[in-house]
Amino acid sequence: MLSHTVLRGPHILPPAAASALKARRTQTFKAFYATIRSLRQPSPTVEADELDPPDNDFILSLLKANPSLRDTKSYLATFGVRPQVPERVDPVYPSILLDTSTASFKKEAPDISVNKEAEQVKPSPSPIVSSILNPVYRRTALVKLQGPFTHKQLDSIARGMVYLEKLGLVSVIVVENDQLVRGDDGERSALIEEIMRVVTALEAQGAQARPVLGTVVRLGPKPDDGELQKSHDFIPPEAHVFPSDLVGIRSALRAGEIPVLPPFALDSFCRSVRIDSNDVLGALARGMAEAAALEDSDVKPDPHADYSQDINLVPLRLMIINREGGVPSYARAGFPHLLINLTSEYDYIRDTFDQSWSKEKPSSLSNLSLARTCLAYMPPTSSAVMVSHRSPSSLIANLITNKPAVSSSLPHALLQGNRKLTRDTPTLLRRGQPIRVIRNLAGIDKAKMNLLLETSFKRTLNADAFYKRLEQTLDFVVVAGDYVGAAIVTNESSPDSSEPISYLDKFAVLPSHQGDGTVDFLWVALHDESYGLGHPFSINPNGGKEGKGEGRDLVWRSRADNPINKWYFERSTGHMRLGSWILFWCDAEKRLRMEEGRRANAGLSYIEDWEEGRLSQWADAVSKVPPAWK
Repeated sequence: MLSHTVLRGPHILPPAAASALKARRTQTFKAFYATIRSLRQPSPTVEADELDPPDNDFILSLLKANPSLRDTKSYLATFGVRPQVPERVDPVYPSILLDTSTASFKKEAPDISVNKEAEQVKPSPSPIVSSILNPVYRRTALVKLQGPFTHKQLDSIARGMVYLEKLGLVSVIVVENDQLVRGDDGERSALIEEIMRVVTALEAQGAQARPVLGTVVRLGPKPDDGELQKSHDFIPPEAHVFPSDLVGIRSALRAGEIPVLPPFALDSFCRSVRIDSNDVLGALARGMAEAAALEDSDVKPDPHADYSQDINLVPLRLMIINREGGVPSYARAGFPHLLINLTSEYDYIRDTFDQSWSKEKPSSLSNLSLARTCLAYMPPTSSAVMVSHRSPSSLIANLITNKPAVSSSLPHALLQGNRKLTRDTPTLLRRGQPIRVIRNLAGIDKAKMNLLLETSFKRTLNADAFYKRLEQTLDFVVVAGDYVGAAIVTNESSPDSSEPISYLDKFAVLPSHQGDGTVDFLWVALHDESYGLGHPFSINPNGGKEGKGEGRDLVWRSRADNPINKWYFERSTGHMRLGSWILFWCDAEKRLRMEEGRRANAGLSYIEDWEEGRLSQWADAVSKVPPAWK
């Protein structure tokens, strides 16, 4: 062994051995130099879709999703094996029991052979094995494949579609090619060729695909739909679908095949014409949802139904796969939005869209409108994702967690390392909730607020004492939707400070809305009205100050055993233990930016002048806040 090697004086090597040793040392030095150099210089980037996937790519994609316990339960509730209805047992009447005629029984001599093999009894599989072997309950997703793509890119996308199918989400794909000008000669044959390329790529990955070349969509608004369109807060599609038009798609899904459609529609002269693929997807979202509702109302439950072949026709996801990625954000210097609340942010995103982004991402706003239209017809729990072809594995994470790749409520400083934003970071879009800010106690619906707080904290609110204290200390309340979430901020006095302390008294979201983006929507609005105030990206139309004013440090406390503390740790600037409590705070961001700009490269010290003594002031003020529960 090396530790027992002893050198016993000089040793002369032969010329050949000396030459080989010298060459070996040269290679070792070069390898060492290359290693050190690679640490100093970043390795050249390689496009994800140019790499060959490993054999365990599907398993790795599942592990990278890193779902929480709530995410796992939500996925199993949606895609897990449906409970089988027990078989109906016909009643046995006394007349049958009393029938002793010889015709009722078949008498046979007992088998007493010695060499009879023992009858094999099949062991009942464990519930875990059964859940794996039994097919999941399949759902559908609408996919816009916005090309053109190279063969390698198409293989990467097809691999993602196959992975989703394994997890129970079957795609209905509409293929678009942005380079084909509408009306040109040969566009129809070119689109059909693109359809066949997609089908070939899917089948090369082990899936079964079917080109649906017949027109499924009809051009124009749906008959007798004129008055209904006036009440919509979105742009309805310029096409429609009847349940009978979905025969081709339904047939493909029930046969275990992925339907692939061109953006064709039937006009009033019964001609097949090319239309905007967004209109096709919008019409499919509405038509498939209406057809599923019609089936539920007409079809009687069958106790002997084969649920392994059952497919829910209502679209659960909308996936827009393109070469552009997500919607650029003014708050992230053109990097994509992480999570969009369409109900409250749609108009403002369009108003703040920089025209310079139109060169690199010309279809961002049209895809934003597409997501708003489709999600209006889809279930409230549905979501849309805009993703680049370079990150197909993010589709699996979106399916399992139904969350953005990175939480939108995280501070910008934490978006580094594995969570670093890139131009290809996906954008998750949800129908969302309206967000509003209330600044007086009279504007609060106390009955709904009581229900929210007691349901979220599972405790009984001392309402009289709680609202009496808010009469003196209330600063503002951020309310999400119809009180599905709320953040209550108060002004707490401190004898050692002339300014009141901004204290987050309550932060609550109904359990039914935890995990659907409401928590992030609520915290972002809280950020815009408190410690983020004064920044341009805090100018959001939620009825608050709209970014005008000076930000203030936000302070709150949480019990040390609160499971939500991990979430608080990631979003706070700092924390301090106070016995059985943990004190959290977020520094006013505008003040920190101004101080950093003043000091240039010197940076901030560990304790600034304005920070001296503030922790003791906060701890003293927070400890005096009375409990709100009985």
